Amino acid sequence: MKSIRTLLFIIAIIAILVAGWYFFPAEGLSVGGYNLRFPSFADDSAEKNQEEQVDVDAVIDNVNKSYRMAYTETLYDSLCFFRDYLKENPNRIYLPNDDYTYFDSIFAQFEHAEAVGKTYRVMYYGDSQIEMDRISSVFRQKLQELFGGSGPSMIPAIQPVATISVTQHASNLRRHMVYGDAARAGHNRYGIMWQFGQAAGSSSISFSQSTHSQAFAKVKEITKVSVLLGNNSEGFTASLKCDTIATEPKTLAADEGVSLLTWTLPRSIKKGTISFKGSGEIYAVMLDGEAGVAVDNVALRGCAGNLFTRLNESVMRQSFDLIDTRLIILQFGGNRMPGIAGTKNISSYMTELENQIDYMKQVAPQCTFLFIGPADMGKSYNGKMGTWKGLPELNDSLRAMALRNDVAYWDMFNVMGGEGSMAQWVKHSPPLAGPDYIHFTFRGAQEIGASLAKSFTTYYDFYQLRQRIPNQDVIDFVNGDERQNVQKMPYTRMIPSYKPFYDN
Repeated sequence: MKSIRTLLFIIAIIAILVAGWYFFPAEGLSVGGYNLRFPSFADDSAEKNQEEQVDVDAVIDNVNKSYRMAYTETLYDSLCFFRDYLKENPNRIYLPNDDYTYFDSIFAQFEHAEAVGKTYRVMYYGDSQIEMDRISSVFRQKLQELFGGSGPSMIPAIQPVATISVTQHASNLRRHMVYGDAARAGHNRYGIMWQFGQAAGSSSISFSQSTHSQAFAKVKEITKVSVLLGNNSEGFTASLKCDTIATEPKTLAADEGVSLLTWTLPRSIKKGTISFKGSGEIYAVMLDGEAGVAVDNVALRGCAGNLFTRLNESVMRQSFDLIDTRLIILQFGGNRMPGIAGTKNISSYMTELENQIDYMKQVAPQCTFLFIGPADMGKSYNGKMGTWKGLPELNDSLRAMALRNDVAYWDMFNVMGGEGSMAQWVKHSPPLAGPDYIHFTFRGAQEIGASLAKSFTTYYDFYQLRQRIPNQDVIDFVNGDERQNVQKMPYTRMIPSYKPFYDN
């Protein structure tokens, strides 16, 4: 008898839950100042239907296909591909005034870097999405494959978050940063990495290539080590010890400005120690190889990209000039999202960012700029994960702001699938984003980095093609005038520069 009563009790509870599932008001019930909700059948069914309609693998495959140019036999086919890419591809880098020559000057310099013996630098500033050298390491690898160069590039004097490329340790250096938990300095000479290590007496920085780097993006040989420093005392000395290679110590006179010390090594190294004697501000260490391109990761956790104007203009200008910076990438927006309640907040943020861009153009007049918008961000609404309200509007506003300020824009939000995509990246097997519904996993960051590289190098392919064709013919074709007989122009089969370098 007790068994029957227990069974009936269980059945009754299930019946009540099912009834609530079907009939409980979707808006909930207000009880004692609280709103009580019950997951409805309609909501659950809608969520399941949405999940069935979203296919992350299909999104990624379509993005990759949108960059893929066949090994075209005719000039006409190649020009058609690029014209469509420039005007219609939603995954492209958007260019100010649709000017397809926007990146031409840096492409020309990158191409000749090895010939002139220079390392041109790409400064990649971003929030925690690029922490640990994620995304940027993939972008670095592709550019170095195309234009030469090697090494993990720039690191700070003190690195509080380990990266996939370099492990490091600092001794007797005090870290100062323009924001966050680190101590503030009594001035604003923080340098291009937004932080510096204060040297006093004897201090050192040790570094080694990370054993984890091969699992994500290859870190090639280090044959050149440089230190960017400033405000040093008289007789400040820096010396480098690495393996069995003998190097000469470098001594500086007192200087309130910025100095660059460089050791060019006879063979590659995997680790080393830089020792300092005296007082000075260590802004950055650069671990490079032969001439080519370096991509420097500056991850700024929790930052919305609106603090550049706090940095000393003279130090920034001297630094960018000394290290031959040519492209500056700004990837921000996500950290501002939680504080945005409407269009007014977005407008205010755009004004802040315009001021930052104006400042950066003043301190780096030789640079081209690319802004990368935020990824999708997931938030629970009534028990259902969706995109943060206001994020699509923020993304559109960021793109418009960048373009009207002569800055290119890459729409990461839509590249990954747009609204609701982050939830699906989290659910993907294996996961492409973490359980916080904000940050990519390493695999997800790899996908994003590869997409960025493909988008950027597609413009380089078009640049290469245009070197073989009269400029006016290209202008006419892109603008839709196909009257000229392009079939008769001399042409060698176009082979895209981008080749996959990892297994999807």
